[in-house]
Amino acid sequence: MKGKLTFSSYATIGVMLFALFFGAGNLIFPAQLGQNAGTNLWPSITGFLITGVGLPLLGIIAMSFSGSRNLQELSSRVHPVYAVGFTSLLYLTIGPFFASPRTGTVAYEVGIAPFINESSQQMGLFIFTLLFFAVVLFFSLKPAKLVDNIGKFLAPGLVVMLAVLLTAAIANPMGGMEAPQEAYTNGSFITGFLEGYNTMDALASLVFGIIVINAIRAMGVTSNTDILRATVKAGSIAILLLAVIYVGIAYLGATSTQVYGTFETGGPILSNAASHYFGIFGSVMLAIAIILACLTTAIGLTVANAEYFHTLFPKISYQKLVVFFATITFVIANFGLSNIISYSIPVLMFLYPLAIVLIILTFLSPLFNHATIVYSSTIAVTFLISIFDGLKSFCDSVGIEYFSWMQPIVVFYEQTLPLYNQGLGWLLPAIAVIIVTGFISHFQRKAPVHA
Repeated sequence: MKGKLTFSSYATIGVMLFALFFGAGNLIFPAQLGQNAGTNLWPSITGFLITGVGLPLLGIIAMSFSGSRNLQELSSRVHPVYAVGFTSLLYLTIGPFFASPRTGTVAYEVGIAPFINESSQQMGLFIFTLLFFAVVLFFSLKPAKLVDNIGKFLAPGLVVMLAVLLTAAIANPMGGMEAPQEAYTNGSFITGFLEGYNTMDALASLVFGIIVINAIRAMGVTSNTDILRATVKAGSIAILLLAVIYVGIAYLGATSTQVYGTFETGGPILSNAASHYFGIFGSVMLAIAIILACLTTAIGLTVANAEYFHTLFPKISYQKLVVFFATITFVIANFGLSNIISYSIPVLMFLYPLAIVLIILTFLSPLFNHATIVYSSTIAVTFLISIFDGLKSFCDSVGIEYFSWMQPIVVFYEQTLPLYNQGLGWLLPAIAVIIVTGFISHFQRKAPVHA
């Protein structure tokens, strides 16, 4: 019957969505959080789950709730020029700037680095990423069902392998939890909350939402209410799987420090754990699974970016864009995983508040009749705060003093905005602007209505 799907249909879409989300960051960041949080693991992972699991689910549901055809159409409720800029930056962030290079470096760190001498690591990374992104380029030029089919088998296969590894870690922990690192000593919940940004899944959800909606429609669901209901159910399955894996990997990281110490990134934690419990066989099997999983993710991100920017610049062929993005991704990957993570943080501190506020506005939109004044005012205020969060993070990442023109603004924000020092200074001003402009639009009733 139309509008009603079986549980197996929800599960199929849920697993597909899980496979879309499940990439390099989903492995390394919970492990890194675990080793740094130590005995403060549980408040830290709770914060991480809100941004790493809760927000992606809300993003998927928001796309369905909005009725928009894509992210650019949804964000055009703010302004058409903003829509192009925001959507482009989001695609580049989850594509060639950060998430795509990360797939290659994580695959290398978990799968190859343990078998190579310290002195040869940089050359090893260069050779591996050259081959890795050559394969990405080959499949992205002519995206075929082969990659989709591999992905369908890989995601469940990797989940089974991780389940075995995490079960071993829970049944027989490598060691006890150590004292938390400095950032997690006080305010571990907020630190975990901000660490969840690194997965980039909330950003990706605004792109993946349309894929889920189209899959639901293809199964014969036609009414918007039924599509929304199906999106919630399928999204919940994907997010529950992610949450269980996050908690397990974080626990693995927290119990590994007594034996292996702390690492700069989360990659070596997984490879060492596989070796600890299952010897060389475990390391090799994990390496193969993660390399293939990262490969399919990189192909998907390259294709998505080339397709989107081809719509913006139709005179540039899809093939040329694929070559361009694959080349940029390869170059950035050779800066190494820790550098990619460091330089992604300023962009995420800037982008995430804008994405979160857009999701909030989408759900509240019927209350203020989709008025442009509410969208544009709230995004403008959020932008003015998050841009300085990004600049502060950039200065911290490269180890320089704040720019002189920034200082008075940052001091003003620190003195007047609640939660600013916790990285959430934008939250209360955004809510206040929504309320004030919502009332204004309610009484005016002349604001333009978007479809």
